[in-house]
Amino acid sequence: MALKRTTKVLSETGMSSMTDLVFLLLIFFLLTSTLVNPNALKLLLPKSTGQVSDKASVSVSVKDWHQDDLFTYHINGDETPLPFAEVEDRLIDLLQAEEDPTFSIYSDETVPVKEVVALMNIAKRNHYKVILATSPE
Repeated sequence: MALKRTTKVLSETGMSSMTDLVFLLLIFFLLTSTLVNPNALKLLLPKSTGQVSDKASVSVSVKDWHQDDLFTYHINGDETPLPFAEVEDRLIDLLQAEEDPTFSIYSDETVPVKEVVALMNIAKRNHYKVILATSPE
């Protein structure tokens, strides 16, 4: 006697729960991203239309004091300036435990490009990734 199954198994999955989850994650990340303030120094950043979504664990700020090539370097928004000679050692100390070491450069728009390139050279020597911070246009 041949028995046939009268009901079929549906192989479709419901997507409504997945869209709810994505929507909740989107709201969570939008709210938490507004609470992060990585730069305590007041810098006038250059304008840009492209933005990077990567997150750097360390930030280096370069401030121009408009006096005889006087630039100060601040790591993670620290108020006390660091001489350029100590910046690389400090970055190595902070990023040695990172799996994917990345730091961001917050440079005032009046700072010459050679100062920013000097920080990028530090990243190249130590195989770090660099994010140049800009303000949205």
